Parts: sequence; structure tokens; C-alpha cells
Amino acid sequence: MADRVTVIGWDGSPLTAAARSALSAATLVAGAAHHLALPEVPPGAERVRLGSVGLAARRIAGHRGTAVVLADGDPGFFGVVRTLRAPEHGLEVEVVPAVSSVAAAFARAGMPWDDARVVVAHQRTLRRAVNVCRAHPKVAVLTSPGAGPAELALLLDGVHRTFVVCEELGTTREQVSVLTSDKAADHTWRDPNVVLVIGGAGGTGASAAPWLMGHDPAAGSVRGWAGPAGDHETGDHPGVGQDPTLRAVQLARLGPRAGDLVWDVGSAGGTFAVEAARFGAAVIAVDADPAARTRTEAAARRHGVLLQTVTGRAPHVLESLPEPDVVRIGAGGVPVVTACADRRPERIAAHATTRDEAEAIGAALGAGGYAVETLLLQTVGLDPTDWTERERSVVFLLTGRRTTGAP
Repeated sequence: MADRVTVIGWDGSPLTAAARSALSAATLVAGAAHHLALPEVPPGAERVRLGSVGLAARRIAGHRGTAVVLADGDPGFFGVVRTLRAPEHGLEVEVVPAVSSVAAAFARAGMPWDDARVVVAHQRTLRRAVNVCRAHPKVAVLTSPGAGPAELALLLDGVHRTFVVCEELGTTREQVSVLTSDKAADHTWRDPNVVLVIGGAGGTGASAAPWLMGHDPAAGSVRGWAGPAGDHETGDHPGVGQDPTLRAVQLARLGPRAGDLVWDVGSAGGTFAVEAARFGAAVIAVDADPAARTRTEAAARRHGVLLQTVTGRAPHVLESLPEPDVVRIGAGGVPVVTACADRRPERIAAHATTRDEAEAIGAALGAGGYAVETLLLQTVGLDPTDWTERERSVVFLLTGRRTTGAP
């Protein structure tokens, strides 16, 4: 096993005294081609190209001597330190950090980043990274080949954002480009690069000093969730199926979270859409009524969340939408349920006001490969002064959980 493993971050600046000292004693040096070309690398040291970090870690673990791993930026921030410290390798590491590529990118843009989300995009996580960019006004994306600025832009189709693309930070080939997301797909970008995705309310303006890294979940929002429709909507337009208790159970069953894309089909006044966005999910609110779009967008502004609205009649309008993770169906019945099930989201929630309608929706979900849970929800609002009934709601809730054909 290697006697000692030192991980050195490199940001293009001259190496520190500690980094030079560790390199001078190294008998094995692992890194990318531009790291191994540094003049401080001892000519007699074994050199390992850092492609798969796991493979390099196994080679280091079997090395008799002193090993150094060179990595771009801060190696402890979405970097190689996590893999090297995995129990199966048994390596104890010392870290000499450098400025992370995310910090460098925001510095080049002259922007603070304590209110930013940071995501890693590779081919398996690209769609989830894009959903975070849909849901938040300031996101740093650590890209990879096949999941870079062009791919981000293509999947953000219909959502306007500004891209700050930082290529080869810290090198003589460094370049920073600022352009709108619809133009990014027309370029060929050099690796490695970091993309800052900026847009939506509060994306670039001054804000109060944050207390929590990333998005403050309390900002612009009332405390709690599944409150009365009046907490969200403009005017008296609660819409069908907007009962707070029904909405609370729908949210509980669907569990929207960061990285998800939620379809809210039949969004009415946007009560469900806004609350799903408050959980950190990306949301597309669909309704045939143009006035619903206005109400939903007003509610989103009021609560400081980002979402996309689409006006059109389901199921046809759904054909052009990106793949959902969870779907809430507020209107449309069996045809919309069938169309949504065909897109294979993890979960679907729908409701019905009659038993016949509930049975038809349940059958459609089952035929689509979903395990179906059916509940009859009854809520009675009471006047606290004399405990008389103030309002009553009775509705069937059906939730489908995908059981076959998982992607």
C-alpha cells in the first residue's frame, strides 16, 4: 500500500510550497495530461493518467512508495477525494486544496454564489441537472463529455436562461462566454467547462444576505404547505380538486423533490404547482384556460418560485413536454390518465368525484403498469365558535406507483 497519498488541487496558479514539497517526494503521480506535464512532477516518478478514479485508486493502493494525485480545482468539492477515501481502497489522504472551478466561474462572472445550487451533469444525471436549472434561478453545472452546455440548452427548450460558459479555467486557453440558452446549442464547447445557468426572479439582482447555502426554502413563502387556496391564487378561482386536504395527500403521495420534473395537468389557479415548486422540483403547469396561466404565474411570483406554464388541451399538448417524474392530474379524466401513464412517470395522482369515474381511472392506471391506491377523502370544515359545519368535501384520490417498464 502507498505509504502516503497527497491530493493536490490545481487551479492554474503556481503550486504552493506544500504542494511542491509533496510532489518532489512522489514516486507515483496520477492526474490528467496537463497535470502530468507540470515541471514540478519528478522525472523518475511513475505516471498514471487519471481517467477512471476507481482504477487509479486501486493502482495507488498497490503502490509501494509515496503517491500524489493532481486534480483540477478543489479535489474535496465533487472531486476525487470521495473516491480515494472509499473503504474498499483503504487509503488515508492529505489534501492540498485550490480554488474550486465553481468558485472560479462565479468569480469570472463577478457574482456571489452562496445562493447557488451546484449540480453534476453526466449522461445519467443530465435530465435531473436540467430540472434543477428549471427550478432555481442560479445553478452551477459541473459538466462532462456528452452532458455539456449544448445538451443543457437542448433540454431547457422553452425555458429562457442566461448561460455563462467557462471553458478550461486556469489554463492559457481559458475562455468565458455569456449567451442566452437558446444559442448555446449552436456552439462546440471545449472540456472541461463549468456552466452557470442564471435566470428567473431574483437570478441576478441583489438580495438579502443568505444564511443557508443554496436556496432558502422559506424565502417568499408562507410557513407550512397545503394551505387554503387563497394563500396562492389571485381572485376567487380555487378550481376543481383544489381542496387543501386533497392537495396535501397528493403532495405526500407524489413526493416532489429537487431534480424531479412535475406535470400539473389542469393546474387551475396553480395551488398544487406552486407547492410542488416549493419542494424544489421543476414544474410544468398545464391548463386549457389562458386565465389559469395568468393566475399560476402570479402565484409563483408571489411565493418566489420558478415554474413553466403551458396553455393547451390535454392530452394532445402533453406530447411535446419533456419526460415527467411525477404527474398530478386535476382534469381530463381517463384519456389524460392514459396519456400520462404512457410517458412512464414514477407516480401519478388523480382524483374523481364519483365512484364510476374513480373505477375508470383506476383501471386505466392498472392497465398502464401502475399499482393503484384508492382513497375516499372526506373533510368537514367546522366553525370553532359553535362547532357547526362550515363546508364539506368528498373526493376519491387515486395514486399510481409504477411497477413495470422502469427506465
